[in-house]
Amino acid sequence: MMAEMAKIWRARSWMKKNVPFLYSWHAYVGYELELFENFKKPASIQEVALAKNVEMDLLEQWVEVGITLKHLKRASRNRIKVRNGWKLPSSKKEDFSSGVLLKEMMELHIPALLSYPSLLRNQTKQHFNSDLHGSTVAKTSVLLERFAFPKLQKVMKKFKVNSVLDLGCGKGGYIRRLADRHPKKRMVGIEIHEGVAREAKEALKSYDNIEILNRDLHEYEPDRAFDLIMANNLFHYINPSERLQFFEKASEWLEKKGQFFVLTPMQKSKHGKQFSSAFNSFFMTFQNLYPIPSQKEMETLAKKTGFKVVSIGPIVKEGGWYALCFKKK
Repeated sequence: MMAEMAKIWRARSWMKKNVPFLYSWHAYVGYELELFENFKKPASIQEVALAKNVEMDLLEQWVEVGITLKHLKRASRNRIKVRNGWKLPSSKKEDFSSGVLLKEMMELHIPALLSYPSLLRNQTKQHFNSDLHGSTVAKTSVLLERFAFPKLQKVMKKFKVNSVLDLGCGKGGYIRRLADRHPKKRMVGIEIHEGVAREAKEALKSYDNIEILNRDLHEYEPDRAFDLIMANNLFHYINPSERLQFFEKASEWLEKKGQFFVLTPMQKSKHGKQFSSAFNSFFMTFQNLYPIPSQKEMETLAKKTGFKVVSIGPIVKEGGWYALCFKKK
């Protein structure tokens, strides 16, 4: 009898632990199909199903889940309305929506983590398709940019930076924001993903002081040194055996006393250990992605390549994301 009760208790315990996932799943579906936009004003399920051309039975069930989670509420007997909309992801049309984090988690992280049993059994890893997922990852980087930019701006002012190289610049969000505030400073962005680089060039074509290059950073050689080099969300693309060489290149490309600014999630960090360990597990399922660095590793690499640690601090504590600044001696 006691053994049976223990099994029931464990089952109930796991059900309770899975409830938070429902909030993420429901918000992701609402963001991806922009359903929350349709229910901003009271609307019937039938009206929204027709407007969005979606399966009505599935939409009805999604609405029922939303009501139980308090994402939605009944405005009348047949009409539904968003509840506490400020807590939900904003529209895809907006530049900065938390929905991009949900999209990356649901379409990249969770499928990769669910592949663990088969990968373990087959003793293999999968391949990360940057052409397929590059745009989603770039959008996540844009959102993280909002948290990191104040620290970057402080570095710009404190060290009187006049030239910036952004390695893995994505859609060019960081250098665009810097160029808006510093229109006379030279900005260069390097992006390996052709489609993302094309978007960045188009978005930044009106800036005379910004140059975007579609290059592999391992093959790039600048014609002159920079005051500041940024490497944001990049280290999981670099083999640990090549990171020392990467630091050496950064040092070589910097002016004397230049700054090396890095944004990355970190292993075994003081903050966000659960998320960063899961994030690292995601990277480890791919043969062409690599473990995120630890603070000790970054400090060791800096010491070996003549950099002084200026600052290391969290920008998103919940996710274990850190901003690190190193100064060339």
